[in-house]
Amino acid sequence: MRILSGIQPSGKLHWGNYFGMMRPAVRLQEQGNAFLFIANYHALTTVQDRGRLLQDTWEVALDFLACGLDTNRTVFFRQSDVPEVHELTWLLSTVTPMGLLERCHSYKDKLAKGFAPSHGLFAYPVLMAADILLYQSDIVPVGRDQKQHVEVTRDIAIKFNNTFGEVFTIPEPSIPEEVAVVPGLDGQKMSKSYGNTIELFGSAKETKARIAKIVTDSKGLEEPKDPATCNIFALYKLFATPAQRAEMEANYRAGNYGYGHAKKALLAVFEEVFAPFRAKRDELAANPDYVEQILRDGATRARAAATVTLDKARRAVGLA
Repeated sequence: MRILSGIQPSGKLHWGNYFGMMRPAVRLQEQGNAFLFIANYHALTTVQDRGRLLQDTWEVALDFLACGLDTNRTVFFRQSDVPEVHELTWLLSTVTPMGLLERCHSYKDKLAKGFAPSHGLFAYPVLMAADILLYQSDIVPVGRDQKQHVEVTRDIAIKFNNTFGEVFTIPEPSIPEEVAVVPGLDGQKMSKSYGNTIELFGSAKETKARIAKIVTDSKGLEEPKDPATCNIFALYKLFATPAQRAEMEANYRAGNYGYGHAKKALLAVFEEVFAPFRAKRDELAANPDYVEQILRDGATRARAAATVTLDKARRAVGLA
């Protein structure tokens, strides 16, 4: 079974990225042949600052390697190091109906957020389809809000196969049932778009300041509180052990336990869980040549798989 996942380097990774994509990706490497890429071509649709894109791409590489990615099990690479994806994007675009792209939520959402319409934003799903199909992926882990992208990929692959013969594996989306939406500081889904995130590897001072901004209700110290409706507890239980969760739930319901206490506990459990990841990241950041070699080795392995698929597609359409 081949598993593919990717993440855009469009800013500092945060708690929502970790629980929604990073941790599931690390766990999936034990279940099959995993490919994981840093989607820097995709990021160009919204990040058009050279220095920022280079830095964010590098930061994503450090973050994943620090959080337990095993490059013996996972092919880890930069999207831009596999140019075959662009030729396949063009081949797929010739069978992609305009109506299919016009129905995609991502394009409409970007326009609603004020992004200027561009061909890159509009054709984004075709490049994503090429990312998935180039490696003959069986499984694509996604959040519920990304399921449409895999459905579009399936439609494009089926159309291509019906037109030119069986070339592509038809992928299936994998939506982790245990991963809830990670709330941001304001209770909405944690997202860079909303400015409500807590960075994975921000400084202790920055993390404490962000946690202090988590929105709560107005209940006083003495009053019992409902953990089921509290943003602090929703974040705490993601990091905490079952015993720690039960203890905080009991404190909430008993009263004489303020939201300040809960925020302090959240900071403590996060720092405890991420201490080894932080140490590993510092070690990697001090050895950039080693990290670069990992990415280059990953690209070599990715291209070996990509060229097989591209050659098959070129022969199918009559280019070879």
